[in-house]
Amino acid sequence: MPGQAHTPADVAAPGTPRTPRTMTAWTTRGDGIDRLSAVRVPLPEPGPTEVLVKTAAVSLNYRDLLVVGGVDHWSPDRDVVPVSDGVGSVAAVGSEVTRWQPGDRVSAGFLPRWRSGPLTEDTYVSPVGGPVNRGMLAEYVLVEQDEAVRTAQSLDDVHAATLPVAGVTAWHAVGRRSRVRPGETVLVHGTGGVALFAAQLTLALGATPVVTSGSDEKLDRLRALGVDRTINYRRTEDLAAEVLRMTGGEGVDHVVETVGGDNLNRSLEAVKVGGSISFIGLIAGREANIDVYRFVTKNVTVHGIETGSLDMLEELVAFVDEHGITPVIDSVHPAERVQDALRHLEGGGHFGKIVVTLPGATAPRAASAVPGRQSARPGSR
Repeated sequence: MPGQAHTPADVAAPGTPRTPRTMTAWTTRGDGIDRLSAVRVPLPEPGPTEVLVKTAAVSLNYRDLLVVGGVDHWSPDRDVVPVSDGVGSVAAVGSEVTRWQPGDRVSAGFLPRWRSGPLTEDTYVSPVGGPVNRGMLAEYVLVEQDEAVRTAQSLDDVHAATLPVAGVTAWHAVGRRSRVRPGETVLVHGTGGVALFAAQLTLALGATPVVTSGSDEKLDRLRALGVDRTINYRRTEDLAAEVLRMTGGEGVDHVVETVGGDNLNRSLEAVKVGGSISFIGLIAGREANIDVYRFVTKNVTVHGIETGSLDMLEELVAFVDEHGITPVIDSVHPAERVQDALRHLEGGGHFGKIVVTLPGATAPRAASAVPGRQSARPGSR
């Protein structure tokens, strides 16, 4: 019952043969993918207000490459458990926990202290999967009861693992900041995890996404997902002009800017007067050579998007369940092949999320495979 310590058979009764005294965690000191190590560590015990979560699956994000590579603003003086996106089931709860019980499927938010409202200096602390807060790439993780969020009932573990970072970032952009409405148009740059979520959410909101990619194959897959307006930026001399042509000369209502750098110029030219730009990605760089006066003459609002609050994650979960949204999965890898999964992410040729499973994860349903693509074998690249 809530308020009492719950201890399921696989973690309870210390001293019995079924009790794991240790678990596997994958650790890094920021010295590269090849040095990511699987180590045996003591099984953590939940404090009074904590839940012990048995990790089922994690999904990879660009930040994970930065953490493993040691360039995400931290000093490699100790072992760090990486990876921010994941899902699992409650294995045990502390004596004062009232919100959860063993068996509940939950995720942790990227910024666990950001419950609601605007992001502040006080809530922009201890991101999961970095030098301060242990990540999800372990068989078990501890989560404060108020920092856990029930995951989507309509999704298996592989798909649910993609919601807490990539999914909620896209929801923050199109569902919260831009508040996309039916009939509007949204320019989405690229086909990364956040971009694909943004396109799917835009469709579910009754709006029209315009998605760019440098690959015709990826554009074909987008059309199979219901995205009718696509642009191959490698074969388009003036991307903004093409967007204007598609929108009758008006431009799009909103832009999901996932590239950064000078690509912001294209977004500014493609958005209509009075539109908005949600700035998320920095793949092309942190600096841009731009005529800032254009922001004034076009009366454009620019939002900086940092993942999302726990409330936003709960909103996303409800929206996914209500609209039957299935996140796009590129490939699924067992935990012992996590290095292969990270290299696949580093290569940049993926379409959809790259997921790593731990023992006990619920598998994807056949209907959820990416259109036009055979399901990847576990560990395949």
